Order: sequence, then C-alpha cells, then structure tokens
Amino acid sequence: MSRYPLPMRDGVAPSYLYLPEGDWPDMISFLVERFPDVPEAAWRDRMARREVVDGDGQPLQPSSRFKRGLRIFYYRELDAPETPIPFKEEILHMDEHLVVVDKPHFLPMTPGGRFLHETLLVRLKKTLGEADLTPIHRLDRETAGVVIFSRNAASRGTYQSMFQKRVIVKEYEALAPRLVDVQYPFTYRSRMVDGDKFFIMKEEAGEPNSETLIEVIEQRGELTLYRLFPHTGRKHQLRLHLSSLGIPIVNDAFYPVALPCKQDDVSQPLQLLARAISFIDPLSGEWREFRSRRSL
Repeated sequence: MSRYPLPMRDGVAPSYLYLPEGDWPDMISFLVERFPDVPEAAWRDRMARREVVDGDGQPLQPSSRFKRGLRIFYYRELDAPETPIPFKEEILHMDEHLVVVDKPHFLPMTPGGRFLHETLLVRLKKTLGEADLTPIHRLDRETAGVVIFSRNAASRGTYQSMFQKRVIVKEYEALAPRLVDVQYPFTYRSRMVDGDKFFIMKEEAGEPNSETLIEVIEQRGELTLYRLFPHTGRKHQLRLHLSSLGIPIVNDAFYPVALPCKQDDVSQPLQLLARAISFIDPLSGEWREFRSRRSL
C-alpha cells in the first residue's frame, strides 16, 4: 500500500513538499514563485489534470487557499526529452527487505536536474512496481557497482543505521596511474571540505575526517588496478584521495581539474567500481556479501 495520495506513474512516485511560512494569495502564486523554472501554464495544466493534490488526495486548484504546513503532492516533469542511457542495471539479490543492484556507469541513482526516468530508482520502481523502494546509500552517477535499496519501510531504519555506524565493509576497484615508492597496503587520510564549486570537494589542513585503505591488485602496463576500502564515506572520497596522491582515476572529469560540462562520452567511463558490500545482517545475524559482476 503506497503512502502517496497519487499513484506511481511510469515508475515515478509523486514529489511532495510542506507549504512554508509566508503569505501568498493563492496556490498558483506560491507555485510560480517557488518554482521559477516551471511556467505558470504548466502548473495550471497539471492542476486541470488533477495532478496537484493535498495529503488526502483532494485536487488543488490555482485559486486554492495557501495554508502553511499543508503537504502537497505533484509529479516532477522535464521540459525536454531525456537522452537514453545505453547501459542496464542488474538485480543481484532480492528478499523481503532488500534489493541489491549492480549499477552501470553514467546512470544516476535518483531523479534530479535533467534526469528523471533515466535513473536507477525510477527504472527499478518501473520494473518491480514498488513505489516505496528507497536507496539505503548512494553511488556517484559516474561510478558503477553494488548498491542496496530497501523495499520494506519497517526494516529500513535498521539497515540504514549500518551505514551510519560504519559497520559496512565497502570494497572498490579503481584503475589509475602507478604510484611508486609506497609500501602496500597503506592508509591515506585527509581533511575533506566542500570545494569552490558546489559539485566537488577539496582538502585542507586540519584534523583528518576521511580515510582510505589502498592495496594493489595488479599492474596493467603504465596503469595499476587498485583495491580501495573507504573507512569513511565522504562525497567523492576515493576520487579526491587518489587525485591528491597524484594518481587521478582514469577518465575522471572532476579531479584533479573539473572539466566544463559536456555530453557524456559513454566510451570513456570513470574507472571506478563498487566491487562489493559486506555486513552482518542486523536481522538474521548472518554474514552477507554482494559482489559486482562488472569489470574495469
């Protein structure tokens, strides 16, 4: 039973928001100001289709009274057609509580920006028909590999707490230049903070807040295939750590220099793979391990 007053539509669950403090004469005035990129005519069309509703499922009209704290639901729509992402996810495991997926490169986890239907979450909802499916953790759009979703709201918090408590063993692989004069395995630590651009991170002096164990799997000519164990989960941690060591991951468009935004070159994926996730199941007490079937 969905918790939403609007049904899932083509894999897309409705978005929602709580009306904030403020004084708007009616609902359409608020929506136009809150979402300046969405034309007023588009909101009026959605309302005419009865696709903007309150928490009880009652359709809202342009003239409906603005009421602070009211929860409203609507479907997110894109102005332009999405470019199909030509790679498919693979479901590795599914049980009463979890769906474990092998994510391809280039596929975003969740809707945002120019991505809606071409996201892992919407694809899975469409495939499984489960509106309440929720990712327990995230992978960058550019990164491939194992990621876990919750399909049971009652146990979701229990599994999410594993990541918060850092009792998950996460194993990655990365292809990058060879790092010489280092005794493997070794641990790299640094203090990571938000970068000058909103989408990247940087390092600064101070108490380390990020830690990665680095091992070598094999040499591939001038490149090395590394095994990485992040002991913390900072945004872009592995990408920044290897870049800071002078060995940026092959095909990384963000580190060490963020390149201008351009169309994806699907022939050159970031050479970073979430190879495996392992943990003691908090419900059964059993050791569980899920491994990607992809390779770099």
